[in-house]
Amino acid sequence: LATTIYLEARGESVMGQTAVAEVAQHRLESKQWGNSLCSVLTAPGQFALSTTNKVFVVDDVDAWRQAWMVAGMSMLQWSLPPQMRTSVVPNADHFFASEMIANPPSWAKGQPLAVIGDHRFYRVD
Repeated sequence: LATTIYLEARGESVMGQTAVAEVAQHRLESKQWGNSLCSVLTAPGQFALSTTNKVFVVDDVDAWRQAWMVAGMSMLQWSLPPQMRTSVVPNADHFFASEMIANPPSWAKGQPLAVIGDHRFYRVD
């Protein structure tokens, strides 16, 4: 999860990084993308872990530490019963970077649930 946060959102605020982590957690909870967080995060074409060169180098130590902190907070949050969790992007199971706005993914229909930093978050049914 920390690696996904680093790859997908290292330049974002803690809230934006938390939202990216939540998308992964929502996907795990739905069981549509896998039965473990690792299988969700490595599902082909879904997150940067499946599209980034396996020998990438972490070159921003501060961002790496923050990604680990956010990942830990997310995992702690999602260990709680659903009614006790706080959520940044309730129900979001997809996101994309705003730099893709000229050519958005085919699943990005209508208004996003949230826009946080450089990411737009959606629920795709």
